[in-house]
Amino acid sequence: MDKAIDKNEIRRFRRRRLLLWGGIAIVATVAVAGMMAGIAPTVDGRDITVGTADSGPLEITVAATGRVVPAYEEIITSPVDSRVLKVYAESGDTVKAGTALLQLDLEQELTELGKLQDAHTMQQQELRQLQLSNMTAISDLEMQIKVSEMNVNRLRIEVENERRLDSIGSGTGDRVRQAETSYKAGVLELEQLRTRLRNERQRAAASEQGRRLGVSSSDRDIALMSKTLRQGGIPAPLDGVLTFIVTDPGKRVAAGEKVAVVSDLSSFKILGEIPEGSSDRIGVGDRVSVRINGARLDGTVANITPQARQGVVSFVVRLDNPRDRNLRSGSRAELRVSFGYKSSVVRVPNGSFYHGAGEYKVFVFDGDDRLRRRTVHAGDCNSDYVEITEGLKPGDRLVVSDMEHYKTKDKLKIKWQ
Repeated sequence: MDKAIDKNEIRRFRRRRLLLWGGIAIVATVAVAGMMAGIAPTVDGRDITVGTADSGPLEITVAATGRVVPAYEEIITSPVDSRVLKVYAESGDTVKAGTALLQLDLEQELTELGKLQDAHTMQQQELRQLQLSNMTAISDLEMQIKVSEMNVNRLRIEVENERRLDSIGSGTGDRVRQAETSYKAGVLELEQLRTRLRNERQRAAASEQGRRLGVSSSDRDIALMSKTLRQGGIPAPLDGVLTFIVTDPGKRVAAGEKVAVVSDLSSFKILGEIPEGSSDRIGVGDRVSVRINGARLDGTVANITPQARQGVVSFVVRLDNPRDRNLRSGSRAELRVSFGYKSSVVRVPNGSFYHGAGEYKVFVFDGDDRLRRRTVHAGDCNSDYVEITEGLKPGDRLVVSDMEHYKTKDKLKIKWQ
């Protein structure tokens, strides 16, 4: 007869079996983890960009953004407060210089021009009347002077006659003195008339000059109003493309308000922007590398806005070839402005791994198909190269594309196709 097994013994047996299987599971887990740790993740070689460190010069640049705009455009503003009567063109139309774009209501200006012209006619008549009056006054004085000169000559002869008679005893001293006094009085009167003539001529010239200034001012007012009326037709100032125009007949526009823009789309420039903190690194005359639509163009900083706006400084890039076929108005561009030069540095090709000077964890080749993570320090850069100040030597190969997805890995294996 079989003996019954003690319940305590059964429990101890089951406990030993559980511990055994648990230990086996733990050992297996540790073994698998160790094997997995020893296996490096694999990366497809087609998904990475490889570069080789070398030694060479580095033209240092600072990054900026830009936008392609016409090299020349004319902003047309309303010459007066008015309203739009007619619109003759649409945005995008090609126009010739002088082509009417729209018509403003200029009835008030036409009335004002008529008043100016009437006032100008009156001023001209007043000037002619003043000139006639001055000529008459001057002619009267000139005639009085001629009469006075004749009288002085007569008195001078009488003085000579009285002196001669007195010398032969036929005259008297009183008659001589009387003749001399009359002669002196005539000379003074003649001199007074001559002085009056000089003064009258100066007065006449000054008064006529004042009237002429009034007429000239009126001429300018009429010319300005006539120009305003011509501009009221809003003609195109140059051959080009109409890139903006007010489209609503009846709309009120203020003097100086933009009503149209005509652009010359045959040549372009770049409007660049750079953070205010980097603005001290650019200057007028600096060379600029422009990348747009996959093409590279070159240019020069033409001018810089002196004040920042919302933390950004604007500048203009004049392109070496402003008619390049890759240029399209409104297109965005990546800019690199040159501001320094280093004759010899360790450098690697510029890639998406680089976001400015500092420390980076990069993957460096350890053989043909293995990568190991290494700490390097990057410095300045340009559009082609990044300076490596520590961590690499010429000849080292590394991944220069973004490897953020593998930032927790120390080594990788490359699968080449």
